[in-house]
Amino acid sequence: MTMFRDILSNSTEGLLKVFYVFGDDEFKGDKAHQLDRIAKKLRLRTEQLICAVGFNPNLVDLTEIIHLLGYTNIDELVKKRNELFISDIYKKISLDNILTLYNVVKNHPDTLQVMQYLVEQRLRSIESKIEATVNSIIIEKYKAEIRAIYLDGIAGIDFAEMRLDKIDSGFRALLNEVTIITESRIIPAGDIFFRDTVLPQEKRKLLNKGLIPLELVHARLEDATISQREKKMLQEYLSITGQNSAGTT
Repeated sequence: MTMFRDILSNSTEGLLKVFYVFGDDEFKGDKAHQLDRIAKKLRLRTEQLICAVGFNPNLVDLTEIIHLLGYTNIDELVKKRNELFISDIYKKISLDNILTLYNVVKNHPDTLQVMQYLVEQRLRSIESKIEATVNSIIIEKYKAEIRAIYLDGIAGIDFAEMRLDKIDSGFRALLNEVTIITESRIIPAGDIFFRDTVLPQEKRKLLNKGLIPLELVHARLEDATISQREKKMLQEYLSITGQNSAGTT
């Protein structure tokens, strides 16, 4: 178990055993650098330590540790924790740290509720960064994070609906998010397939995975309001599978 996961998931008693040595005068003397010195001793970045303690499900019982880290109260720590989680994009808080957060928090309803609120803001920060830099490394890490958000149950139906309601969402298509939503069983593939906000290329991925019965493809083609792009894609798919738009082989 890594130190990050250990601090994040440990009990109140377990954490007190980890941190008791930092109550010595050696660490109390320099308040300005106390947090940095404790993090270094634990072989963590300061930001990692803040998030590990801050997202620990027993946070409300960690008053002594919060004071050891140099914070006056829990609200100060929570504010800094939230800022870091929302704004840090795989620099001080690694992808592995983020995935660990999701994996631990999913089992604790109160902390999970907080995480669900913060995730939306974090994703906006990541997408803004990608738009500005088109960094392929960030994109690949973002794909892994999105997958974890759905498959670990961090995302609920409201989150999925919000993402699906975005018109012409290039990010959603880039992340293969529609397929991930169906794999997580939040919203059925057939429901997604009939949505006008979902791009033709996203629907094609559902078709290629065999998630959409042919009768639904024919039914969709009967809708005179679908775009020409989608109509062409569906007709091409039927042609490849040996069907025609009338439903005969």
